[in-house]
Amino acid sequence: MRAVIQRVSRASVTVDEKLITSIDNGILLLLGIESTDTLQDIEWLSRKVINLRIFNDEDGVMNHSLQGIQGDAIVVSQFTLHATTKKGNRPSYIKAAKPDIAIPLYEQFVAQMEKDLGKKIGTGFFGADMKVDLLNDGPVTIIIDTKNKG
Repeated sequence: MRAVIQRVSRASVTVDEKLITSIDNGILLLLGIESTDTLQDIEWLSRKVINLRIFNDEDGVMNHSLQGIQGDAIVVSQFTLHATTKKGNRPSYIKAAKPDIAIPLYEQFVAQMEKDLGKKIGTGFFGADMKVDLLNDGPVTIIIDTKNKG
């Protein structure tokens, strides 16, 4: 799994001009899934994300986690995170999991995040043409790949 985590002051997802979800202070997480991803990847990534100390304390130092500030989250599936651009100018998405594998893993990840965070999180619609709006706070953007845990 590959995740792009953005600390946001606000974020929202719209599909067909209809607001699907929105948050204020928290994170927007773009999630790319490979067919080799496992339940262990889901559990590890969820714990890592909610405990990342990327929110400022009273001294302006990134000392607080999403869980610590009781922030909100939106998780959006994004297969393009697994684009390979070695050959030519057209990205290849061969590493991205097909929907029959990706959808259950995406849903499991969302459920795990909700369990670990102790609250409902927002999502997009898998496979939909989504409009994602955000105000990146900082900006703070972190990339995590479960294949590089070491």
